[in-house]
Amino acid sequence: MLFGDERKTVLIYRNDLLPLSETFIREQVLALRRWRPVLLGRRLLNQLPLDGIAFRVLDSEAPSLPKKLIREARGLAGVVPAKVTRALGLEQAQLIHAHFGVDALDAWPVARALNVPMVVTLHGYDIRVHHEWWERGRAGFRMRFYPRRLLQMSKDPRIAFIAVSESIRDRAIEFGIPHHKIWVRYIGVDQGKFSPGSVQISRRAPRVLFVGRLVEKKGCAYLIEAMANVRRQIPAAQLAVVGDGPLRGDLEQLANLRGLQIEFLGSLPNNEVRHQLDQARLFCLPSVTAENGDAEGLPISILEAQASGVPVVTSALGAVGEAVKHGVNGLCFSERDVDELTSQLLTILSNDVMADEMASASVRSIRDSFDHRLLAAQLEATYDEAARLAASA
Repeated sequence: MLFGDERKTVLIYRNDLLPLSETFIREQVLALRRWRPVLLGRRLLNQLPLDGIAFRVLDSEAPSLPKKLIREARGLAGVVPAKVTRALGLEQAQLIHAHFGVDALDAWPVARALNVPMVVTLHGYDIRVHHEWWERGRAGFRMRFYPRRLLQMSKDPRIAFIAVSESIRDRAIEFGIPHHKIWVRYIGVDQGKFSPGSVQISRRAPRVLFVGRLVEKKGCAYLIEAMANVRRQIPAAQLAVVGDGPLRGDLEQLANLRGLQIEFLGSLPNNEVRHQLDQARLFCLPSVTAENGDAEGLPISILEAQASGVPVVTSALGAVGEAVKHGVNGLCFSERDVDELTSQLLTILSNDVMADEMASASVRSIRDSFDHRLLAAQLEATYDEAARLAASA
């Protein structure tokens, strides 16, 4: 292992450091070995602990309205204050890695000011949402120009992209990003933190677990409808919902209408999510393509369930066929098809042999294809290649 000045430095950019739901960024950072990571963002949220990680914050305090307007104008013009450039120059970074295309708009002026190349990880909504949705100002005036600016950035020889799944790569090409500038690099799971519980899957109660934000694309309403059907055949079946969001009230009302007592547990830290996985017979993420085009990349919640030896039932784009192999380590179904979802839930809840076989296959698939150390090494090789290509451009 290399330490100190012997390692190259990568500035890992996210505007907000770091939302509670983005443990995958923290874990990826902690897994790096050959590159020295420094988190860089606009704001410090104080949500996700950053112990053991170097980080730098551009806005140490909430700006006044005039300063905020000046900052926005600078952002649109791609201007980075000289004092910021001087401070970040001390890091001697060789690369910037921005998470989410929308944040890359703010990271790219910094990369140019420091004269370093940049890679951008595309996760889902940042590439799947329709151009027209952005251009109509649905995400605010400034983001009206997001599709155009992302495509302009993609033409620069010093910028490259990482897609979190083959599905996201395909969508990025449809979006207009040159295919030769996109690598697929999965985000892994630490099997030391997510591993099978002490109770065998077939011996667990018929408990279904959902983990995700309560928004349209997660499709939780379809799971509630399916559970009403499941309960007619397996009265003891239960559903636990981990997560929060704008649709929580509507989902609670739907559960009451269907006569279901569902545990709405709200957002939970990682250790409590692991506790819920240890109790689950299966994990279900019934994701859909939202009206504006938003859809999944490759949900980390699915990978964490698999690492925990919990069979997965899902319709999530990016997971189907890549992380979840139908009939091997889980079951897949068509978006919004409640009858098909009901059938898949009943299959795993009622077939002990299949449930145990899928549990074992899930753990193997994470070990072989989604181990965080293996994928961190691949990411560092991508950093090497991005820096080499930029130097030769």
